[in-house]
Amino acid sequence: MRRSAGANQASLRAEAGGRSSGVSPRYREGVGFSLASWTVLEHTTPGNKPPQRPAAACHTSKTRVREQVATYYRWPMRSQPVDRPADLDAVRESYDRVADNYAHMVVTTGVGDIRKYPWLKASIDAFADTVSGLGPVLDVGCGPGTVTAYLAERGLDVSGVDLSPRMIENARRLHPQCRFSVGSATELDLGEASLGGVLGWWSLFNLPRDVLPQVLAVFARALKPGGHFITGTHVGDEDAVRTEAYGGVPVRWTTHQWQPEQFVDLIEQAGLRPVAELRLPANENVRPGLVVMAKRPG
Repeated sequence: MRRSAGANQASLRAEAGGRSSGVSPRYREGVGFSLASWTVLEHTTPGNKPPQRPAAACHTSKTRVREQVATYYRWPMRSQPVDRPADLDAVRESYDRVADNYAHMVVTTGVGDIRKYPWLKASIDAFADTVSGLGPVLDVGCGPGTVTAYLAERGLDVSGVDLSPRMIENARRLHPQCRFSVGSATELDLGEASLGGVLGWWSLFNLPRDVLPQVLAVFARALKPGGHFITGTHVGDEDAVRTEAYGGVPVRWTTHQWQPEQFVDLIEQAGLRPVAELRLPANENVRPGLVVMAKRPG
């Protein structure tokens, strides 16, 4: 991230459209929230920035033969899998049902497009700058591939994986240059220190409270020393059960909400060191949100 020299910890606050001295414009730009707080927990000077990789498309499919033989390339099961959520099948089926509507909304209204939300775009840009050149990046719960494709445009070697086969169909249709796979976050076989970055961009809140820490530990192990994890989630005290979504489509999933301190603690317990937080207050359209970026020490 680009930050001015100074203390190792700083807090930057800006109202929509506001400005703060000494902060890069992309971190100062307002957003459609009444207030956003970006807390920098680790100092990095501009000279510390990893070298940019040349622009490239998403990682291509392993082989065209594999694509023809199987409709979906599935990530292999882990040799020691984390606990399987009891509602995994119901969640998969629900996202399959809403996939077409959601993909249509992305294309026609821009929902889920970080370019429309400067603070979120700044978070993803900071992540991209930080992991550039560190190795492959995995977008877990990529949905129709919007953020995956954006990171590919930034020159990252990125691929996406999602629980829902129908979401992956839409991702491949919308971003045919990218590699996407079907798989659950609880069933990924990720080699130790094999990734430069991992995203869980508003995609982990369906994981039960006892399963999320196990998944975070898998991500931490998969990151190379110095690799980064970024995640966004909903803030709250309760679990919200959804019965319909995206145009009234019947669904059955639970949104597990966390208080920021609890969520950050889970990330730390997984073996990662938080380096930045972005807290987003609720407005008339969205509930409170939290973005956390953390790194594997080393």
